[in-house]
Amino acid sequence: MSDIFREVDEEVRRDKALEFWSKYQNYMIAAAMIVVAAAGGWRFYENRQRAAAEEAGARYETALQLTREGKSADADTAFQEIIKQGPPGYALLARFRAAAEFAGSDKPKAVAIYDALAQDPAVGALMRDVARLRAGLLRLDDADAAELKSRLEPLAAPGNPFRHTARELLAFAALKANNLEAAGRWFDAIITDGQAPQAVRQRAEALLGLVSAGKTN
Repeated sequence: MSDIFREVDEEVRRDKALEFWSKYQNYMIAAAMIVVAAAGGWRFYENRQRAAAEEAGARYETALQLTREGKSADADTAFQEIIKQGPPGYALLARFRAAAEFAGSDKPKAVAIYDALAQDPAVGALMRDVARLRAGLLRLDDADAAELKSRLEPLAAPGNPFRHTARELLAFAALKANNLEAAGRWFDAIITDGQAPQAVRQRAEALLGLVSAGKTN
């Protein structure tokens, strides 16, 4: 008797399944086609992205080789093409590298590139700080104390990963301006920071001693 009920139950379920398929088969086929198309489209997109990255990588290596050969103008042209046409990661690398190339031959242009990077909201916060630090370093010999303070003091804040270098540069800027009081404060900030690299702390200790001696003379 139970076998009969089981067979009837199976027949009912089969009929309902056929009815469901007959009613919704077009939707189900369309959904399946959408899934297949989406998977194919995503794979196509991934392949395009991979090919673009490989091409940009090769072009970036070519630009680096041009710099090693001393062909600065050709290298700059190559970097500019990557900046305009390359994937975001390589475009960002090319911008930094272009600035580094100009640092030795055209400081104002290098500083302008770093400043543009520092102000670009599309660039990550860490890399914007790298650009600020490099611009400040390039301006160390030529800028006055006020400009250097404006550029570097935000990087000297507690917790900033570049605070040790920024504080050292600010101390040097203060020494250049003959502001021994400010120089001493920045060197002291380095010494009292338990996370300051040993080499930086040792330099700060030695220079703070000279600053303190200068104050008493």
